[in-house]
Amino acid sequence: MNLHDTRVVVTGTGVISPVGNSVGDAWDSVLEGRSGIGPITTFDASDFRTRFAGEVKDFDITEFITAKEARRLDPFCHYAIGATSEAVTSSGIDLQAIDNHRIGVFVGSGIGGIRTFEQQCGCYASDGPRRVSPFLIPMFISDMAAGMISILYDLRGPNFSIVSACATGSHAIGEAWWTIKRGDADAMIAGGSEACLAPTGLAGFSKMKALSERNDDPQTASRPFDVDRDGFVMAEGAGVLVIESLEHATRRDATILAEIIGYSANADAHHMTAPRPDGAGAAVAIRRALERANIAPSDVHYINAHGTSTPFNDKFETMAIRSVFGDCARSIPVSSTKALTGHTLGAAGGIETIFCIQALNHSVVPGTFNLHTVDPDCDLDYVPNESREEQVKVALNMNFGFGGHNAVLVIKKFEG
Repeated sequence: MNLHDTRVVVTGTGVISPVGNSVGDAWDSVLEGRSGIGPITTFDASDFRTRFAGEVKDFDITEFITAKEARRLDPFCHYAIGATSEAVTSSGIDLQAIDNHRIGVFVGSGIGGIRTFEQQCGCYASDGPRRVSPFLIPMFISDMAAGMISILYDLRGPNFSIVSACATGSHAIGEAWWTIKRGDADAMIAGGSEACLAPTGLAGFSKMKALSERNDDPQTASRPFDVDRDGFVMAEGAGVLVIESLEHATRRDATILAEIIGYSANADAHHMTAPRPDGAGAAVAIRRALERANIAPSDVHYINAHGTSTPFNDKFETMAIRSVFGDCARSIPVSSTKALTGHTLGAAGGIETIFCIQALNHSVVPGTFNLHTVDPDCDLDYVPNESREEQVKVALNMNFGFGGHNAVLVIKKFEG
């Protein structure tokens, strides 16, 4: 079978996030400009230079698994399970009625179980090796979200975890897309999950000077493309999709939310944390994704940017967009929803791809909030401070990770 003959569609989506624990709630929040960023409550952050983040709120894992099972899993697995439950339910897929060897799971995490690792290191330091939990290793390794989802739903198809920092979720979706196109699965559960808000995680990012320090006004701290941006805001959550071959989805009469028509992944090969200063790596990834989708730059109607609110990323990402889109770059709405959600790291690609799908189906693009003084080096249409009605047929989602990892997805409004 020719790879290009297999169309891949999205039939279910699920979100756990600082702005809502369902797709509907999260989408309403980003359209209305409701921030999920506030003072950290899960631990005492009073000694830190940054004392705020995007925390998941009012989430109860025992709605999905027992309390005993929950104690044996890190929160990043909790969020993945919650998002997957919504995605599977919304897809209408009957997992008992189809070949479970033909359904796989690619759900990654950039950092994995850092809360568990930190807590257990404390146990070892204070009381020695005998006090370390027998669940330490399975609780903190990053593949356990994918593993647990497969166990809970008895899914025996391709299963692994991608770890590529902030590009993790997009890479997981893109590689799941390829898996279906080459015939290794009929359906995949794909996305990313992150529960990075632990003292050591906050301290590490803070010492890098990567975080905003606007403790006096956390809700305006994430300012993508603004001249006064001073760093990103750490956040947690999960975004998970059910994707299927069009043939498989049609056979079960599924409601199709969107079609994934392109994907590209490459490397900057430049620096551990900084993007390539001319945006060339990201530009190549964008071009290849468009080529694979067989569309021209002028066919794109919305770009959900990585838009981290860091001085380097926003400038170089703008340069990459200008490089690829040329004369039409300034006519395409570009926005970063991280102004409201914060940066969910490995979950960002999943959550933001879902926002692209919502934009396709609701003919509205979310704004870039907290954008009051545009950086002269960032001269595109960033949809400042309010959502906008737009007819969107093709959307681009871009995520870039530490290590120079780039991932671009092209999502299209479904046409039968």
